[in-house]
Amino acid sequence: MSGQDTDAKDTVPEATEDGYQLDRSLVQQVLEAIDTADATALDSLLEPLHPADIADLLEQISGPERRSLLSLWSTGLDGEVLSELGESLREEVIEYLPNHVLVGAVRELESDDVVDLIEDLEDDQQELILEALDDADRAVVEDALSYPEFSAGRLMQREMVVAPDHWNVGQVIDFMRRHDDLPEQFYHVILVDPAYHPTGYVTLGRILGEKRAHLLRDMTEDSFRTIPASQPEGDVAYAFNQYHLISAPVVDEDERLVGVITIDDAMVVLDEEAEEDILRLAGVGGDESISDRTLETVRQRFPWLAVNLVTAILASLVIAQFEEILSQIVALAVLMPIVASMGGNAGTQSLTVAVRAIATRDLTGANLLRVVRREAVAGLVNGLIFAVVMGVIGVLWFGTPLLGVVIAAAMVVNMVVAALAGILIPIGLEKLGVDPALASGAFVTTVTDVVGFFAFLGLAALMLI
Repeated sequence: MSGQDTDAKDTVPEATEDGYQLDRSLVQQVLEAIDTADATALDSLLEPLHPADIADLLEQISGPERRSLLSLWSTGLDGEVLSELGESLREEVIEYLPNHVLVGAVRELESDDVVDLIEDLEDDQQELILEALDDADRAVVEDALSYPEFSAGRLMQREMVVAPDHWNVGQVIDFMRRHDDLPEQFYHVILVDPAYHPTGYVTLGRILGEKRAHLLRDMTEDSFRTIPASQPEGDVAYAFNQYHLISAPVVDEDERLVGVITIDDAMVVLDEEAEEDILRLAGVGGDESISDRTLETVRQRFPWLAVNLVTAILASLVIAQFEEILSQIVALAVLMPIVASMGGNAGTQSLTVAVRAIATRDLTGANLLRVVRREAVAGLVNGLIFAVVMGVIGVLWFGTPLLGVVIAAAMVVNMVVAALAGILIPIGLEKLGVDPALASGAFVTTVTDVVGFFAFLGLAALMLI
């Protein structure tokens, strides 16, 4: 490491070691450089940072501060930073960039990153970037864009190392040494037959450890499998996770090699899908982030809040049917929310487990009955435990033994129903082709509220009057 680099490391705070989060003092120094329009200080602060840390920084500051930072940053934005940004923030940043800066950043990226970057841009911005690429690179990107969105063809990169399957170790090593345009990162040498059909792959470590005369076809990995270019990216990510793949060749309809997908791209898809499921379970748009504008946040959340309003009205209609008994026994109004709340929490627990199991394909027709039975028994046991607790509380609080029996019975009923609803509703929606994470929450909440109120107030009407 040079002395200059050492000084930079000593004077510029980087991501903290605990949690790899940006140091607050660094963020403050960047904001001060923006306020004073000190481009030199800003360059020195940002230059040592990893692109992912710069992306985090851009997310943490406000919109006007982002605009000022991008206008002051004389070294220009690195293409890797654009790749690290979330989709909504990336679009905002691209709007602020001068055309020459945007073009220069994109030229540094590999084909899969270029496709990921421009597929959501406006047509004029897409054309600007495509025109800046070399003819060969442009053809590669345009071909990738011809594949369906969210498919392996969009996810793959064309930069790969390919060798005939009759070569030996010495031949492939000499080949790689002669070429200076190899991918920046690759894990396998893919073997092909004369028709360019992939027949296997060999890890770089295995190649380096064998004698030159050793045939590549005798060193292939057992994990080898091909990915159809039209396969949904979610299935691709599942295959990488399930079979512990590092990379996988992508083939067209004729089984010819057209690209390769690496583990970093597959893990991004897994992370995005997990994040999307979490957001949708909460009734939030799958691509919402903290950097979204206020109107965009309102737009994404409003539909699900409207659905929740409808479910609340349905629950209120159930309560309205027991208006007379509520006016006679005020204690029912005090205890009623407890039954619905406990059922809602139990349903959410079961729902979260079910949605995750569906996403990871752990919940199948083979184990469905066992899982449903387990959830029902778990709901019953928890219901009985909390029924005893609430029964005692009801008696001690209001001095009416029958009231304790009513809330205890209602608690058991709603906990069992909540557990079953949490597992059966997402399964039913998945069978109908509806994303379980998107719609299950509203249905489960409706069921637990309606059943909870009806069970509690209905039993009260039968036993207390």
